[in-house]
Amino acid sequence: MISSSIDRPLPTVQIAVFSAKAYDQAFLLRAATAEIEFQCYELGLNPATAVMAQDAEVVSAFVNDDLCRETLIQLANGGTRLIALRCAGFNQVDLPAASELGIRVVNVPAYSPYAVAEHTIALMLALSRKLPRAYNRVRDGNFSLDGLLGFDFYGKTLGIVGGGKIGLLVAERMRAFGCRVLIYDPYSETICRQQGYETVELNKLFDSSDIITLHCPLNEQTRHLINRDSVARLKQGVMLINTSRGALMDTQAVLDGLKAHHIAYLGMDVYEQEGSLFFEDHSLDIIQDDVIQRLITLPNVIVTGHQAYFTREALQHIAETTVSNILEYLHDKPLTYQVGG
Repeated sequence: MISSSIDRPLPTVQIAVFSAKAYDQAFLLRAATAEIEFQCYELGLNPATAVMAQDAEVVSAFVNDDLCRETLIQLANGGTRLIALRCAGFNQVDLPAASELGIRVVNVPAYSPYAVAEHTIALMLALSRKLPRAYNRVRDGNFSLDGLLGFDFYGKTLGIVGGGKIGLLVAERMRAFGCRVLIYDPYSETICRQQGYETVELNKLFDSSDIITLHCPLNEQTRHLINRDSVARLKQGVMLINTSRGALMDTQAVLDGLKAHHIAYLGMDVYEQEGSLFFEDHSLDIIQDDVIQRLITLPNVIVTGHQAYFTREALQHIAETTVSNILEYLHDKPLTYQVGG
């Protein structure tokens, strides 16, 4: 929540906000204080648009903004000293460059783990019971059940990669369905075991799981965690879910696994090449990305456009935490959610 501890009055400070859709702007304006004035742009932040933040001491960016060294140099030259991310992930930021340039970076580490966990399970349910196909069929007046055969979650083995807040929420809910839950997370094994979950090595999780869901950060160790070798290890007929970061999966390898009928179900809320696609209306465009175009034609695949976080509660928390982060900076307080150096 926004801190009420204000030590000194400040003049209104303009904050340059990028990738700000109408819904983002509404929640940010509602959370703003008299000291903050948001200058919002729907455009994403990248080397070509960084000039729009000239003289903005604080810049707010979102998940697909490109905060590479070139962008950060332009921002630093224009006077930017704080990047207030409106997301948990910060893999899109060149943190060493930010540190060298004297730019501090803060994020929103847990805006709504419930939203993402619930969307994850919604994808599982929709895939397992073929709900999109059933919905469209009934709208056409076709009440046949042919081709709609599903399966029970009860008794299945669920493998969760990442035992943080979201992963454990998914585990709790899927255990209620009667699933055996396996978790791989070398950094939170003790917490997972204390909550009664079985922790395993990654290869055992791949070998044993009927359903696999990814809830880990993207870094050099996890990039393309799902690749051709790991796909080959997966059980025949596995369901694969990714609501975390697109580049956790080598999407071409996953597509090949689907075409070979090795992967039976795929639910994706994120995509490794989503930056030029997601959050925009491309319904009248000829989409040039052949991989995503092929995926969305498959009957056993559901793709949502980075929607998992998108609830009223999450947007409110993102806005309030972003404002709180900015106020801490403006009042020279310790930055609660600083990332990097």
